[in-house]
Amino acid sequence: MKKREPILPCDDSCRLRASLEILGGKWKLMIILKINADVMRYGDLKRAIPSISEKMLIQELKMLVENKLVSKKAFPEIPPKVEYKLTDLGLKTLPIINKLVEFGLENLVRC
Repeated sequence: MKKREPILPCDDSCRLRASLEILGGKWKLMIILKINADVMRYGDLKRAIPSISEKMLIQELKMLVENKLVSKKAFPEIPPKVEYKLTDLGLKTLPIINKLVEFGLENLVRC
């Protein structure tokens, strides 16, 4: 029988907790997946995720920008034009998200 490695406590310095702090929640992974390798404007994101409220999309995009997963480029025009793009750090999350999508396709039954 193979000996198990000891389970370490997940305190404030836990890397899993830190990752979940940045990527956790209902919408962040969905937003990252929708942006993917493209440059997307706010309206395109809103249409790509119709069930998200405007307030939540703004809030989540702000957090993703603050955590350096997404970059934001604002153009000084009327009406305002804002583009979002994944940073190198954000691009690193795509294989993780794709694995979650794969898990869902293989193991979860739709209601």
